[in-house]
Amino acid sequence: MSMNNSPNVFLDPNANRFQVNIINESHDNNETPQEDVGSDPPHYEETSFTDEAHNRLRISYRPGKRELYDNFLQNGEKTEASLHPYDTHNKMYYLQTFGHNTMDPVPKIDYYRNTGSVSGNKLSRPSLLEIHEQLAKNIAVSTGSVERVANGESTTGDETVSKEEENRTGFVKFGWVKGVLVRCMLNIWGVMLFIRLSWIVGQAGIGLGVIIILLATIVTSITGLSTSAIATNGFIRGGGAYYLISRSLGPEFGGSIGLIFAFANAVAVAMYVVGFAETVVELLKESDTLMVDESNDIRIIGTITVVCLLGISVAGMEWEAKAQVILLIVLLVAIANFFIGTVIPTSNEKKARGFFNYQASIFAENFGPGFRSGEGFFSVFAIFFPAATGILAGANISGDLKDPQSAIPKGTMLAIVITTVAYIGVAVCVASCVVRDATGNINDTVLLGMSCNGSSACGLGYDFSRCASQPCDYGLMNNFQVMSMVSGFGPLITAGIFSATLSSALASLVSAPKVFQALCKDNVYTGLHFFAKGYGKNNEPIRGYVLTFVIAMAFILIAELNTIAPIISNFFLASYALINFSCFHASYAKSPGWRPAFRYYNMWVSLFGALLCCGVMFVINWWAALITYAIELFLYIYVTYKKPDVNWGSSTQALYYVNALDSALALTTVEDHVKNFRPQCIALTGAPMIRPALLDITHTFTKNNGLCICCEVYTGPRKLCIKEMNSGMAKKQAWLTKNKRKAFYTAVAADSFRDGVKSLLQASGLGRMKPNTLVIGFKKDWRNATATQVENYVGVIHDAFDFELGMIIVRISQGFDISQVLQVQEELEKLEQERLALEATIRENDFEEGKRGICGFFRKAKTLNISKHETKKDSTINTMQSMHVGEFNQKLLEASTQFKKMQGKGSIDIWWLFDDGGLTILIPYILTIRKKWRNCKLRIFTGGKVNRIEEEKLVMASLLSKFRIKFADINIICDINIKPSKESWKFFEEMIEPYRLHESCKDITTAEKLKRETPWKITDAELEAFKEKSYRQVRLNELLQEHSRAANLIVLSLPVARKGAVSDYLYMAWLEILSKNLPPVLLVRGNHKNVLTFYS
Repeated sequence: MSMNNSPNVFLDPNANRFQVNIINESHDNNETPQEDVGSDPPHYEETSFTDEAHNRLRISYRPGKRELYDNFLQNGEKTEASLHPYDTHNKMYYLQTFGHNTMDPVPKIDYYRNTGSVSGNKLSRPSLLEIHEQLAKNIAVSTGSVERVANGESTTGDETVSKEEENRTGFVKFGWVKGVLVRCMLNIWGVMLFIRLSWIVGQAGIGLGVIIILLATIVTSITGLSTSAIATNGFIRGGGAYYLISRSLGPEFGGSIGLIFAFANAVAVAMYVVGFAETVVELLKESDTLMVDESNDIRIIGTITVVCLLGISVAGMEWEAKAQVILLIVLLVAIANFFIGTVIPTSNEKKARGFFNYQASIFAENFGPGFRSGEGFFSVFAIFFPAATGILAGANISGDLKDPQSAIPKGTMLAIVITTVAYIGVAVCVASCVVRDATGNINDTVLLGMSCNGSSACGLGYDFSRCASQPCDYGLMNNFQVMSMVSGFGPLITAGIFSATLSSALASLVSAPKVFQALCKDNVYTGLHFFAKGYGKNNEPIRGYVLTFVIAMAFILIAELNTIAPIISNFFLASYALINFSCFHASYAKSPGWRPAFRYYNMWVSLFGALLCCGVMFVINWWAALITYAIELFLYIYVTYKKPDVNWGSSTQALYYVNALDSALALTTVEDHVKNFRPQCIALTGAPMIRPALLDITHTFTKNNGLCICCEVYTGPRKLCIKEMNSGMAKKQAWLTKNKRKAFYTAVAADSFRDGVKSLLQASGLGRMKPNTLVIGFKKDWRNATATQVENYVGVIHDAFDFELGMIIVRISQGFDISQVLQVQEELEKLEQERLALEATIRENDFEEGKRGICGFFRKAKTLNISKHETKKDSTINTMQSMHVGEFNQKLLEASTQFKKMQGKGSIDIWWLFDDGGLTILIPYILTIRKKWRNCKLRIFTGGKVNRIEEEKLVMASLLSKFRIKFADINIICDINIKPSKESWKFFEEMIEPYRLHESCKDITTAEKLKRETPWKITDAELEAFKEKSYRQVRLNELLQEHSRAANLIVLSLPVARKGAVSDYLYMAWLEILSKNLPPVLLVRGNHKNVLTFYS
């Protein structure tokens, strides 16, 4: 039976993001599958399986629907993640994850949440102990609760409670436009745009003025890229720059820079308010209504203004956001008014004040620098730079954004582009229209016969030469209100100045307490915890507002804008330097937890940005830079000494691992964090040269990333074992070094293979560099091995689970052991050395023959015997070469090097059937970031229910998107619970037949005797008890043959056998049938503890 898309399959038929075709729903063995023409997959082994296709599910994007799918991922929509049983035909059976009979849960986002998550409730998956050990009688398990937990459902309705609480408290969340773009633009277009940009371009000229703007833009753009990378590496909370730095570099750097950054924002409030007050005082001055004098009027107006802004801030973020939007509209109108004013014909009054519309002579005159009053390039840059510091205005309220990961990169980078274009446009236009000096006297015209100083104003009919000897009040250098004069309607520019300064002051007044509150909440400085308390529905930091008000008032009393601006430049530059260094440091540490969704960054560019910020700090004001770093160093030492009890999984911890030998002692003091999880593997390779393919695949996902220990177990007489072990240690470690394998070699002598591995699992590693994953090759010869050998092999798997290690079983078609090939090669090399030695002996004998007369006769005879012996050995060499190379050397050698080769375009198929903490998905992700595997795409296969296909696909897509793991396709397999074909099941029964007890066919006495004599055999009761699980393994192989036979690599959830319930031979039969006749297979099972996180 075939089914096309129908409305009852999807949640919303009008919003289908994928095309789903379900083929062959029934279990009819007579149907012939359709095969793709020209896509003949490679054959790995002979197979007796049927080629039928059962319930194949193929999913592809519909044309034009990818955008809807991306929107779903960005918006983080939630769907039910649980899978429920469904009615099927009578030939189907049920699984708990897909229906019944197991506690194994499906992958779900709630297992990876932090305990205090506000975006959802953390669920606890069954531990590995619960699904591996026999069910304890003293543990009461409710069927309903187990079913809900196994399917990832909360048993208390926490999700609903959380949402109700959120709705009741009324959190205000902003999008990227209102929360980031608007806020950043308003903060960047601050006081400098209208009342200092004309002065800056007058001092530096058009050429250097544009360079000043671009230099500031380079610093802010690099910092914006670094901020975007850090902000998209998981969920971020409130705290802005402090949160980004502290979670990347740790509390030492974060705590020191957080205090400085909060202080800088508080001082910025004073700077913007003073800019606003200057404009008001200019208006009062024009109307001759000053209250006291200019400086005191600035202080009075500034005090009144900051009190009003404090009132708006305390009223809440809703009012502050509404005010910001209104201010932006006013600001945009004012900027447009300025550009319109430059083309409106000027009047005589404006000409007297230096405005002549666009003039080439003015452009040429103002292009070069004209520094005065001791100003220089970097002093002017120091005054301008705070105008570019608004890039973190959006990040500073990260806790109030709906989706900080998406909002911060888009809003910040777009704001930088828009504001830079506006700054350059205004600078060039104003410097092309207005001269540097003007008297403002309309009678200062050039009369006939008068001499002039040759300035552009002279050419335009005005003589402003007296400005060279006495102060003038107008022109770029003297009048801070040039833009009001140039504009089409002056009051609009005044309104724009008010809007720019007040919006920037308001943003800083909000940012400083928010950053400071986040710092205090983390309790990095215990004495400041008083300011952590919040009030109201948005947890407003009222105490922080009051502190910011006090700091701002102190600097408003300075009443000099050009004095305040350089003070905060160094503080902002120090913050930017550490943000850039954080991005570099996190990239350099190469932690698998560093997976930013924002890709347009480079670690070396971030490092350059950090160094550039440091350099600019010293060029602007070297002593202020030294003071800034001295304060930062003091705070760093203080936090290091106090050692706050926090664990944020910083990249500093990751770098401890990279430099493990030098930092092993320091590393032991650092707690583990899921973000820095990496596979640290014990690989049971024996001697590393014996199983190179097993080492290669392990080394692929541990190289430069995790610990890899090649282990060998010696069994037999203890003295001989220890002697052999000790003599080979250096040789085998040297082999690893010579072959550029970043791995350690260790060996152990034990009474049995299992005892040796058990010792390795317990004792290997040093401090935090302790293995967490066991990698072994599949025991291909298990059917020919003794019962003890099989028991030891399966026992090793049980021991790994007991010690809570992840487990990876690797299977390739030819097997791993090339000891026979190496033995032949070694024998050939030895014979070749003997042959060369014999030839040398013969030459020496021939030389002596002529000297010794009669003795030469006997020498000759001896030589003849040697020659015969040599011929015999040559014959032996040729025979061995033809035998071994001809029979197995070629295929075996090719198989042993397959993971060293560059993998072509293809796929890594991940059959993530059970949630094991994420190891099953992390291993293939790490492979894809390796050079050899980067051309392979990830295809995800997971189980699902036939009438919930679309929901299950969206749930898995959402989960992977939160982990920032890219995938090419998701396939929902809804027919796992169908019985396998008769041919496949017959093959399985024939395979286990030699190991069955068949006690049901015998009398009780005989059956009991057989059980005592052969306890390792599979009983009829056991086979019946686990019949459905056996069905599952056989059916999975059919599905693997159908979907993944052409894959480069298959990563598959490893089934777990309960100790004491599943016999060793039945478990080996499961592994055999599950991975037979396939490409290289990794059977993976994590220890059911999170190895992935979507938090930053």
